[in-house]
Amino acid sequence: MNYTPHAGAKVADILSLENIRRQLIRLEDTIIFLVIERAQFAHNPKIYEKGAFKDEMDFEGSWLDWFLLETERTCAKARRYTSPDEHPFTPLEQLPKPIITPQKYPALLHEPAAKHPSVNVNHRILDFYVNHLVPGITEPLDDGNYGSAATRDVEALQAISRRIHFGMFVSESKFLAAPHDFIPHILADPPNTDALAGLITKPEVEAKLLVRLANKARVYGCEMDADGRVIPIPDQELGLRGKIDIDEVVRLYRDWIIPLTKDVEVDYLVHRLDGVPQEQIDAWMAGAKANGK
Repeated sequence: MNYTPHAGAKVADILSLENIRRQLIRLEDTIIFLVIERAQFAHNPKIYEKGAFKDEMDFEGSWLDWFLLETERTCAKARRYTSPDEHPFTPLEQLPKPIITPQKYPALLHEPAAKHPSVNVNHRILDFYVNHLVPGITEPLDDGNYGSAATRDVEALQAISRRIHFGMFVSESKFLAAPHDFIPHILADPPNTDALAGLITKPEVEAKLLVRLANKARVYGCEMDADGRVIPIPDQELGLRGKIDIDEVVRLYRDWIIPLTKDVEVDYLVHRLDGVPQEQIDAWMAGAKANGK
């Protein structure tokens, strides 16, 4: 769960697109493995129903809501949510304070933009995860493994949330590289969100990402025999699959992670100039003119 720069790290190095790309690729592996782990258990729709366990515990939400709350309470005490790349599903004001001194991180993001409510999309992540991803990767049964399934749910949700909100680092990196390209669209009334999205979107990169994901899911989803030889995944066109449905992994990124990341990136940029002195904005624009841009 760490995008934790060491004390001597330079902000420019941390926010370099190459460094961010390495982090995102590692998160691909994490998310695929966690989705595979969740797929080993049945759907267990009861754990997503509000009040389904009300007789067992004094809690109005779902079993998953309760698991998230209790897990994030522990994580908050361990200062997890003082890290700039972590966003709890539980409102911060409902979580306990860290019991150990928070680490000091360099200022990586523009705080007013990073803290704006529109940038946090955890409620949308939870919705697509419960209503689309889980039904797509699991057997439509109730196998009674409520604790195990919810544990995997929480781990997968946290990793997906981290991946999507990493978009803020991408936006900050691209903004700092050419603020003059973004400023006119941010200051437009209303902000030109289509233009901002165009500045951060690279369709060819997204296409390569989806190919890479399919290949990873194909490899990670294989079984091995006792001698370490790969047992090929059965033909999915015949309704068979290995540990995970490859198409579901691709769909997770194509239909949910990539679009939500883009929303986070654009919302961050819309608020990137909040609280920035006019002198700084003028300096950014003047620098562009001096360079003939």
